[in-house]
Amino acid sequence: MKTKEYVQELKAKSLEELNAELVAAKKELFNLRFQNATNQLENTSRIKEVRRNIARIQSVLTEKANA
Repeated sequence: MKTKEYVQELKAKSLEELNAELVAAKKELFNLRFQNATNQLENTSRIKEVRRNIARIQSVLTEKANA
């Protein structure tokens, strides 16, 4: 999914949905870090992608809170 499409999708969601997605992304990041530490992770670039998605979600949450 392209970045702009993902951000537009996030902006269309409610605060509850965004918070749920943020929690899910943080859990995924934890699991990826755990797999990386135990040398089970094959695609290490996924960590970077998830971290950026978390930042995008937090940015949209901040925008909605300030609006």
